[in-house]
Amino acid sequence: MTIPYILPVHVIPKSPRNQVIGWEKDAAGDRWLKVRVAAPPDEGQANKELIKFISKSLGLPQRSISLTSGEASRYKRLKIEGEIDLAALGLL
Repeated sequence: MTIPYILPVHVIPKSPRNQVIGWEKDAAGDRWLKVRVAAPPDEGQANKELIKFISKSLGLPQRSISLTSGEASRYKRLKIEGEIDLAALGLL
């Protein structure tokens, strides 16, 4: 049994390519994974692209990742179910 992991993400839409930038802190001191996605924020396109990109990077099926908050915000929380290798995102 794996415990779901909540990944806080700061998304930059309409970027030249999909890319993990790294961790950043906000004014409150919370850490967010900064990710660029090529898709525009229109009609959830950037959200879909984010889930597709993160799932591919982690080697997980897209169905194992869901958006728990931040649907219309650049600051989102993703719930990831399955074995997570943060090194796959270049974070370790």
